[in-house]
Amino acid sequence: MRACDSVPRVFTGATSPTTRGKMPRGEAVHYRERAIELGVPASSILVEPHARNTGQNITFTRDLLRARGIEVASVLLVSKPYEERRANATARKLWPEVDVLSTSTLMSFTGYVNSIGDARLVVDMLVGAQQRLLIYPREGFMVEVDVPTEVRVAYERLCAEGFTSRIVGANAG
Repeated sequence: MRACDSVPRVFTGATSPTTRGKMPRGEAVHYRERAIELGVPASSILVEPHARNTGQNITFTRDLLRARGIEVASVLLVSKPYEERRANATARKLWPEVDVLSTSTLMSFTGYVNSIGDARLVVDMLVGAQQRLLIYPREGFMVEVDVPTEVRVAYERLCAEGFTSRIVGANAG
């Protein structure tokens, strides 16, 4: 047995509007199955199938590991490329006692658009992700992250142009 075989891997997540069609049994179940196909020992995988947002991914995973008596010093978060910063900032807020490292699949914007199949939806998702970086710290969901002025200006322009299907509430500004 390799040392990494004993490290628990937790796949977390139900479905989202983006994944429902491709992963109807939930993201966690899908990724578990894919990991096993790639040779990850099933015995080292835990599944948390209920989380519907990043905060729940973090807290439900933390609680699952605690309930199993697994002490955690560090976590590696794997997310969509445009969600890395928020996932990291959320984990640092909700699980401050662990060291957090974030990663995603390295791909170009064009490659990501091609993987989703809808350029407008991708821009809407990017605008929604940017909005969350701006509003979630003051709502207590994540630690504050630096958002450069030019990014804020681009976000506001895209909102004004109607790329708003993925923003939350009335906090679009």
